Amino acid sequence: MAKNKATRLGYTPDHAKSGLDFNFPEIETWPNQFPGYEIEIDIPEFTSVCPKTSLPDFGTIWIRYMPDKLCFELKSLKEYVNCYRNLGIFQENVVNQVLEDIVKATRPVWAEVRGEFRPRGGLGTTVVARWPRPKRR
Repeated sequence: MAKNKATRLGYTPDHAKSGLDFNFPEIETWPNQFPGYEIEIDIPEFTSVCPKTSLPDFGTIWIRYMPDKLCFELKSLKEYVNCYRNLGIFQENVVNQVLEDIVKATRPVWAEVRGEFRPRGGLGTTVVARWPRPKRR
């Protein structure tokens, strides 16, 4: 039986889901007072760890959203983001997990999370996730 390429490289389903079962702190919110505006937040010193190599990943995370009834509180966002510092999680999963947790906390009109990760081994990565998510085919 032939092994698939991911298995030959040593990546497993456990690597793929690494970090997604972490118990992240709740992002606190406060009542929004105005309709129809955007909030953009940048996190220029984001760090996490590759679950396969244990090497650090550095990058900037941008969060853009249009609040509906709730805005998230920035101090709790800092505490939430700091949980990633030593967490083994792929960059793609970071961006999607942040989006899921923001949507869960605030139920925005729309949201976008963009991660620009610094090059390692000559490759930089940009990951963008949006909500509402497209329908699965």
